[in-house]
Amino acid sequence: MPNIKSAIKRVKTSEERNAQNSAVKSAMRTAIKKAEAATVNNDDNAKDLVATAVKQLDQAAGKGLIHKNAANRHKSRLMKKVN
Repeated sequence: MPNIKSAIKRVKTSEERNAQNSAVKSAMRTAIKKAEAATVNNDDNAKDLVATAVKQLDQAAGKGLIHKNAANRHKSRLMKKVN
């Protein structure tokens, strides 16, 4: 544990941000898996699940958790499966 006040604050804030980023990334992955499962099973609400997955991907890309091109690639593949 650091002794300097600013270093203590950096450790604390980095842990908080890490927890928040992990939660957003986990929610994104879950949304993608649900959307893919719905498209495979031809569910009625597949388009809604894909829309939420796209929203999660855009939010993660906006926060810099994943690269913009990676988000676009995921979105494109999801759209191909739905259509």
